[in-house]
Order: sequence, then C-alpha cells, then structure tokens
Amino acid sequence: MATVTTWTGQDANALRNALRMSVTAFAEHLGAARRTVAKWSSQGDKVLPRADMQAALDTVLARATPEVRERFEALRAVGTSGAAVGAARPDAGAHADTGDDGDGDSGSGSGGDVRRRDLLRGAAIGVAAAPNVAPLLDAFFSPAHSDGAALSFPQFSRSVASAKVDYQACRYERVLDRLVTLLPSLEPVKSGAEGDQRPRVEVLAADLYHVVGSVLLKVGDPGMALVTAERSTRAAAMSQDPVAIAASARIMTHALMGNGHDAQAVTLAGNAADSLDRDTRLASTDAVAVYGALVLRGAIAAARRDDRDTAHAMLDEATRAATRLGYDGNDRWTGFGATNVLLHRVNISLTLGDAGTAIAIARKVPLEKVTLAERKASLFVDVARAYTQWGRYEHGLSALRTAYEVAPEEIRCRPAVQRTASDLAMLANGFVRTAAVGFAHDAGIRL
Repeated sequence: MATVTTWTGQDANALRNALRMSVTAFAEHLGAARRTVAKWSSQGDKVLPRADMQAALDTVLARATPEVRERFEALRAVGTSGAAVGAARPDAGAHADTGDDGDGDSGSGSGGDVRRRDLLRGAAIGVAAAPNVAPLLDAFFSPAHSDGAALSFPQFSRSVASAKVDYQACRYERVLDRLVTLLPSLEPVKSGAEGDQRPRVEVLAADLYHVVGSVLLKVGDPGMALVTAERSTRAAAMSQDPVAIAASARIMTHALMGNGHDAQAVTLAGNAADSLDRDTRLASTDAVAVYGALVLRGAIAAARRDDRDTAHAMLDEATRAATRLGYDGNDRWTGFGATNVLLHRVNISLTLGDAGTAIAIARKVPLEKVTLAERKASLFVDVARAYTQWGRYEHGLSALRTAYEVAPEEIRCRPAVQRTASDLAMLANGFVRTAAVGFAHDAGIRL
C-alpha cells in the first residue's frame, strides 16, 4: 500500500486529485479549512501540513480504495512540475545558478558556461514539444561569433522589436530563430555605436536579454532565465535610463519567481517601482506602463506566498496606474492597462486557491481588448486551470481548446499547460477523459 513519510502540499494535492475532489470537498473530508487546502494546491512542495493534518492525510490514504491509491502513486510520480520524482526541480537548483550568476559574463569558454550549456540542453530534452533551444544557448555563450553580415544600429533595433512582437504573438520558433542571429550581432553593434547611440544600444541589449529570459521561462528553464535576467539588468544599468532599468527589473522579478524566490521577487518589484516613481515622477506613458506592470508582477509573487494583503494592495496600485494611463496599450512592451489588471486578478485569485472567484472575474474580461495572443492564451489557460481545480473538467477542457486556438505554440511548450492537460486526462471520466486524451495527442502534449 502507498505510504508517505512526510506529507507536502504537493502530496496532499495529489491525494485530492486521486480522490477526484474539489478543494472545498477535500477540505470538508479532512476537516480542514478551505484556505489551508488551497494553499497546499498553490504552494506544492514548498509547504508542509501541520502535524494534525499529516495524521488526517494518513488516515484518508489508508482508507482509500486500491484504484484511488493507484492514481495517487501515478500523480506523485510526475509531481506538480510534470517531472519525474527525483529529477532536479527548478527551485532546487536556484541557489547554484544564482551563485554562478555573479560572473555570468566571463569568457564563453569557461567551465561555468559549458555546464550551463549542458544544463539547458538537458532541460530542453525534458520538456515535451518544446522548441529547440540549443542553438540559442550556443549564441548566448558565444556572442562574438557571427557568420552573417553585421547589422547596422537601425537594423538591430528593428530586429529586437520584431523579436518582441513575435514573442507576444506566441511565435516562439520564430523568436528563437531571430535570437540566434541577434545575440552574436550585439557586440559588433555595441562596438560601432558612438555618442548618444551607446546608451540606446544598452537599452536594446536589455530588451534582447529580456526576450531570451522570457522564452527560457516559457520552456521551463528558470535557472538559465535568471542568468539572462541578470544580463538584462546589467545592460539597463549601463544605459542609465530609469525606465529601461525598471523594465529589466520585470524579467528579474519573473526569473526570481521561476526559481522559487517569491519573497525576493515581491521586494524587488516594490523597490524598482518606487525607484521609477522617484526618478521619473511617472511623467511619461512608458514610465506609467512599466510601473504598473512591475507592481502586477509583485502582486503575483505575493499571491504565491499566500500574502493576500500585499497581493491586493499591489493590484489596487496597478489599478491606479491603469487609470492614470487611461487606455489599454503596449507601451514598452508591457501590454499594460485596465484590462491587463483584470487578467492579473484572474491569475491571482487562482493562485490563492479561489477558483470560483477567478472564473467570475474572467467572465468580466472584455476579450476584444485583449489584443496580445500571449495574454489571451494565458487567460484561457488560467480559466482551464480554475475549472479543473473546481472539478468542472468539461469546461476546463473547453477553455484549454480555446487557448490552443489562440496560440498553439504557447500550449505546446508551457509545463503548466501540460500539467493541466494531464490532470484532465487522469481525473475526468467518460467522454471528457477520452476527449482530453485526444486533445493532448492532437496538440502534441505528452501525457
């Protein structure tokens, strides 16, 4: 019979899913508060239930049917990250990656760079249907090598902008192709820059590394994303542009979260937003948009720590920034505005375990104002996760199908999507389970 020595939130969530219970039903079954069970669901192996809950979970497992225990073992085997138990988890390697990060711009032939290259290739193999990122890594760690013609500053600027556009459109294969060309072009463009072009090149470098980090987070390599985020912040600092510095703090905040450093992410987002306000008085639309996007990122990090007060305070601050901006735009590639704040309220409600609230807010989102494919797909992924957490599997599958229609590459490469598809295929019954398995197969998602 399956046994657990020490229960984690991840194990408890696996048992809940094996029993095919909603968060509310499982809480009642255990005699626990709903918020407690929601916290297990959102924080996974980062939280340990209290001793009395450990005993209650032991009892529920002991009384489970053989079918439930079999499902429980299967769910534990893949874990919440979708990787086999015993495989390296993103947060487990975070300290090592951060430690190496301090000298991340050392020579491309260093042992540290070689190890990072091997790690990234290994991670790419482990992500089902993920784009091939090995060429990107070669370009990242060999930036001075280029077989093509050198790009002029205007060409480089347009190419970085195109990479941003493709990323927001979820065209990740095209983004990777662009980045493989752009990374080796960066140093020649820097060398040829003169006068006021130099800080502008550093801003472009910060944007370029921002895209690289974002793609790496998409395909499930947070350690390498932290390395590229550090390079983005370094380039932004060289530019002395306060908006660029704050924009680079966004990818660093995101990378910290990807490595399990949510508390540091909240602090960084808050401090960077304060600095931007102090340095610019938010006198431009770019400054307002980046400020709002920063506090939204901090709100998500706070929610992941189950810090509702901070999360909602930051959401309220983002609402004030959106009101000040006055429109839904894409200034400085933020996609920021009142609608974007609403999308984050959906995600934060889900993160806090309030699936019903997440769905209620999602119904209020004016879809015609969500013009970026990445944001629209993320909304439907959140709705799919909420319905799945709520036990409404048919609705969850429908939302996942819609997300796929919006952005197929987003669905194929994101580990969170693969986890939701796997949950649907395992937890649903009858025709919904058959449909979920068929959808995963057609979408190229490995269950």
